[in-house]
Order: sequence, then C-alpha cells, then structure tokens
Amino acid sequence: MIDLHSHILPGLDDGAKNLSESVNMAKKAVEQGIHTIVATPHHLNNRYENPKQTIIDRVRELNKALLEEKIDLYVLPGQETRIHGEMVEGYEIGEILPIDNTQYVLVEFSSGHVPRYTEKLFYDLQTKGLIPVIVHPERNQEIIERPEVLYQLVKKGALSQVTASSICGDFGKKIKSFSMKLIDANLTHFIASDAHNTSNRTFKMREAFDIVQGKYGIDMVYLFQENAELVIEDSHIYKEVPERIKKKKFFNIF
Repeated sequence: MIDLHSHILPGLDDGAKNLSESVNMAKKAVEQGIHTIVATPHHLNNRYENPKQTIIDRVRELNKALLEEKIDLYVLPGQETRIHGEMVEGYEIGEILPIDNTQYVLVEFSSGHVPRYTEKLFYDLQTKGLIPVIVHPERNQEIIERPEVLYQLVKKGALSQVTASSICGDFGKKIKSFSMKLIDANLTHFIASDAHNTSNRTFKMREAFDIVQGKYGIDMVYLFQENAELVIEDSHIYKEVPERIKKKKFFNIF
C-alpha cells in the first residue's frame, strides 16, 4: 500500500517532533500494510516554510535511518503547499515540490474557505504540466456548504484526496458522511493518511479501506490503491465523470 500524504519527517512541522517519533510512525505504517510513504510537510501555511531541497535532504536522512533500523518502509519526497497566488512562480524557482517530482502537487486550502483565484491558479498550474490534488476537501467548510465548488474544480482537471481518519469518523459523523458523498459523486480520487503521529492523528488506512470495501466493494478499494501507485509512476490515474452533490440530498445527511 502507498500513502501519499504524511507528516513523518522529523522537526519540520506539526508532525513527528524528532527522529524517534518518525521511526515509531514508520513502524505503525508498516503494521498498516504501507510499504511506500510520501513525506509531505506543510509549506507556507503561515506557520511553516519547507522548500523543496530541505524536504529532499530530510527524506534522504530518514530513509538512511529506517534502513539502519531495518524498517521496511521507503519514504518519498512531497509537500503539502498552502494555496497562494505565487504557486506557479514557486514551482519555477524550485521551491514547490510535487509528489516525488511527478506532475501531481498537493494543495491545501484553509479550513474555512476556497480562494476566489483558485480556478485560475489551477488552470495556470495545469498549463505548466502540473495536476493539483486538493487535500482533505471533506474538512473545508466552504466545500461542505457548497460542494459545487469542488465539483467545478474537479470537472476542470483538479483531483482530490480524502483523509482515512475522516472516513473512519475521527473528525465526526458529519465529515464521515460528507466523505462518503464525495466518493459517491466521483469527487475524490485518493485516500491517504495525513498522519501526524501515532496517537490522535495516526494512519487508519486499513480501517478506512475496510469501510470503503463494506460500502462499495473491493473494486473501489483497488481503484484508490491503484491510483496511488499510478501517481508514484507519474501515470494517468483512473477517474470517473464527477457528479454534483445535490444540496437537498446533502443536507439530509446531517
């Protein structure tokens, strides 16, 4: 299993505080069946600044430590970049890091809203050969209230990634229900852990896929897992035609 979103690198953000915590997270990831994990520290989210080269260097150090500890987990470099108007320029000067230098770049919105310039920025990123992957849309208040926002972005080429813990209900019943609505409407393409530690923000990948299998069948599990593999291969992923989440139907889940 491949995990496309984690905060396993030590001392860079609100994830692992030190190498010991990173090693413990790695052990937990292996227990979950994860063999490859993308380290995606926060970048430019008002608290942390982690440009491309810093992440690549830290990933190299962590892989060396895991090898010495004989932990069968391989870490790839990535970045969770808070959306900002200069993302294209940041990519061009080598600060923005797509997942393992593929075409897929993780983009984070604030928890409250989606900037008005998002559609134009995503268009500009795509003209540079990048595909924006919106992380945890199920926890964005504007998308929850107006799912049409996500529909339009996905319709125009963006992808999205739901957090495993959201599917498991760790963020509450409403967010779990909305996560399922996103899967129903083909508005999400990946499930990843967004793991920060081994306690309250851990992996939950196996549990999430068990829930998905129970509701949608094993083929849906395979689709999400294969999509993660295709990202690492820098190939085109599988995606169905997105559908609108009807407002009346949506409000009935609360």
